[in-house]
Amino acid sequence: MDPKTVSALRRLRLVSAPEAVSFLLLLVASVLRRTTDFDAVPVLGMVHGILFVVYGLFWLDAWNRARWSLATAAWYMAMAVVPTGGFFAERRLRREEAEGVADGAGAPADAPAGTAAERSDTVGA
Repeated sequence: MDPKTVSALRRLRLVSAPEAVSFLLLLVASVLRRTTDFDAVPVLGMVHGILFVVYGLFWLDAWNRARWSLATAAWYMAMAVVPTGGFFAERRLRREEAEGVADGAGAPADAPAGTAAERSDTVGA
């Protein structure tokens, strides 16, 4: 997996948990609004809306770069509209990102194999 794909997955992962927290807080604020005189819905609604839009943009980028199947992409979007779904998406994205890093996303594609000492030994031979 290339570094840009890993970066797209990381961005989506980093926004998924805050988006889930904001959704839960919005649900709690909605209940409190109806049962008490506490009204944080306008503020939390805006925060959640912004995080949801950011999640959607990062989701599109990750889908494009990671070449997910339609089912995988739909699963990640469904996790954004299900309460606590962002936590499950974050966990799965963490695994996918780790697999991408393990596949060698950290090294440039055109870097020669071996260490500098190994390369200098073969040049002089």
